[in-house]
Amino acid sequence: MTKRGTGSKKIVRTFTALPRELEMLTTLARYHGFSKSAMITSLIRKEFWRIFPAGTESVKPEPGARIRGESS
Repeated sequence: MTKRGTGSKKIVRTFTALPRELEMLTTLARYHGFSKSAMITSLIRKEFWRIFPAGTESVKPEPGARIRGESS
């Protein structure tokens, strides 16, 4: 799907959630001042770096990031 006049592509993503889970997400997002999409992204990012503190082969830490277990 392409936005008219911008030349950029719009990416549509969806997820499945029960009404209770959606209410939980809405509540968390409101509490943190995020959109639901930003809240999901934030949670994924936090969990990714918790599990892979040094990153993976394709996802590297930002330059200058402190990596748990490594000395500076």
